[in-house]
Amino acid sequence: MTERNSLPEETANAYASKLAMSAVKSLNFQATSLLQYSSSGRVAVIGSIEAQEFASRLNGNLHAQLILTSGAEEPGVPTIAVGNRDLQIEGYLGNFNILLGDEGKANYEKVSVDLVVDLSADGVLKMPLKPPGYFTSIMEEPYLTLLEEELKDLTGTFEKPKYFDYDDSICAHGRSGVAGCTLCIDACPAQAITSLINSIQVDPYLCQGGGVCTSVCPTGAIRYVYPNVTDTLRTVSTLLNSYCEAGGSDPVIGFIAEDEAALLDLKAENNQADNLLVIVVEELASVGMEVWLNALACGAKSVLLIDGGSMFESVGVFLKSQINTANTILSGLSYKDKLIRIVDPQSLQQQCEVAQSIHFSDETFESASYFALLDTHMNNALYNNADKRRTTLLATDFLYAHSSSPEPIIELSEQSPFGRIMVDADACTLCMSCVSVCPTKAISAGDEVPKLVFREIKCVQCGICESACPERAISLEPRFITDAKQRRGFVTLHEELPFCCITCGKEFATKSMIDNMTQKLSGHYMFQSERARLRLMMCDQCRVVDVVQDNEAMDAI
Repeated sequence: MTERNSLPEETANAYASKLAMSAVKSLNFQATSLLQYSSSGRVAVIGSIEAQEFASRLNGNLHAQLILTSGAEEPGVPTIAVGNRDLQIEGYLGNFNILLGDEGKANYEKVSVDLVVDLSADGVLKMPLKPPGYFTSIMEEPYLTLLEEELKDLTGTFEKPKYFDYDDSICAHGRSGVAGCTLCIDACPAQAITSLINSIQVDPYLCQGGGVCTSVCPTGAIRYVYPNVTDTLRTVSTLLNSYCEAGGSDPVIGFIAEDEAALLDLKAENNQADNLLVIVVEELASVGMEVWLNALACGAKSVLLIDGGSMFESVGVFLKSQINTANTILSGLSYKDKLIRIVDPQSLQQQCEVAQSIHFSDETFESASYFALLDTHMNNALYNNADKRRTTLLATDFLYAHSSSPEPIIELSEQSPFGRIMVDADACTLCMSCVSVCPTKAISAGDEVPKLVFREIKCVQCGICESACPERAISLEPRFITDAKQRRGFVTLHEELPFCCITCGKEFATKSMIDNMTQKLSGHYMFQSERARLRLMMCDQCRVVDVVQDNEAMDAI
């Protein structure tokens, strides 16, 4: 029998890859819940002459309703003329509403259908990822025939996974009516996420698992569950551990969307490298920074996101922003630049060969020591569903510990989930508005002395504190502190001695707060007398007593 180590390196890698892929098959993944759509075959066909012709073709289990945008009505198909009315579409498979005119007015009309075929010139819905049950088509054969056949299969009950989970308690979208992070709303190609002011709402029937919302979420409030992050991390660690134990070298982790997996010809020598370990996911953007960095900590030479062209441009913009943040942190930790990158399937061989030339700056780097650490982290009940921020920092701290010359502070671009806030001491009155709205408790108040205390490890750069500050004294600075101890530390942003009531001596405010209030009320008719102005320097109890004893103030009331 030939010894494994005596085989050429390429053969050894191919053997190790085969064992690693086999090991993943034995993993059991947590199931997600299912959603149901129900369709009875009511089809709205929107458009002009072409729409009339197509609607007349639908029969059997399909019942057409023509929404005529222009032209004259013809017999044969129930028709509603749009006329000069606005036309809107809302809903999804089995639950579409077509709204015509203005609600509450005589021209208003609502049509409820199960399916929508939009053959209008420009299309009514503009979002990149259209709702399930909404179709457009090229106005030629064989496309119309294929569409007709697809519609015939869409009557009955259908199931799909629920792709996400949401925890509003850690969401940084808003607090107390103050707006904060909108990344998930901005990034969703299906427009399935809407604002509820202090939190978000995701329509599970519109959500089609794009996953970019979970990648850009700074807190992990919205999580991907098909599969969940813990299962994905187990896949990554199992692949890399098995591959290395089998004698493989220079492993590269590659992620590809399920719909594009067929683009990888596993037998083509010019398309697949022996050191590439491929993980098929529902959507490419569903895998985020916490997974990429942990793959590198587990020993991957690089992480490739394999895009065959199906990723929406808008999704790519947000995903590239996250990749830029991760690569900037890695570069600041003295590792090679662009260890995480989006590639096309045709360049995989070349990309994997490049990865073989990448060496970590610290030659004593031993990824094997990380597997047990990651496994303990995932099994800990505190990290159920692999808490995004803790999981990300677990990897960065390990990479920092094995780095040769890391930068102490790494500057990051906007929309990065790490950074600090800065306070203008001349403007801040320590009103504590920022403390009350901070969703991650990164800012806190002093116990005995009026002050703002900050922990950078908790700040996600959502901007709620900046928006809530009445004095505009707060600004954000995206950055990453590489030393974990310093990142976890408490920093005093601003501090003042307490202001004491001029009557009873009770501490109740700060001097800057009193000065600010006195200045703002200087022109108010109730504070023109010296006695009234002095009341601003009293605590609430003494202020009430003084008002009752002041005849001028009582007469004004």
